[in-house]
Amino acid sequence: ITVKSSNEDTVTRAGEEGDDPPKEEPWETTLKTTVVDIEVGEFRGHKVSLWDLLHSRYIPEENRKELLELFEAGELTLEQVKTVVSTIVTRAAAAAAAERAEPAAPVNDPKTEPAAPVNGPRAE
Repeated sequence: ITVKSSNEDTVTRAGEEGDDPPKEEPWETTLKTTVVDIEVGEFRGHKVSLWDLLHSRYIPEENRKELLELFEAGELTLEQVKTVVSTIVTRAAAAAAAERAEPAAPVNDPKTEPAAPVNGPRAE
């Protein structure tokens, strides 16, 4: 009897130890298996899991933590998470593209030299 209970404890402990690292919460599995089409940035033309999007450079850590907590608690539906994540990624990618596309933006700023010639002709 002592041997059996010892074996049971060992099996239970081994099973628990073996199950914990690979075990995922159902909400986490849902995020990893739910894919969305993204048409911007590095994900353009690809189906990407919500999990990967949440952990991409487009989602700030603070937003990611809040979204994960709300989804895990059941305060956000899967569709709401999809909408929020897609919107954040789209806006962040668009902002990054705009920054890359307008390297001359500071030169066109009214506070810089090009503004002086515009004021100059009016004075003449």
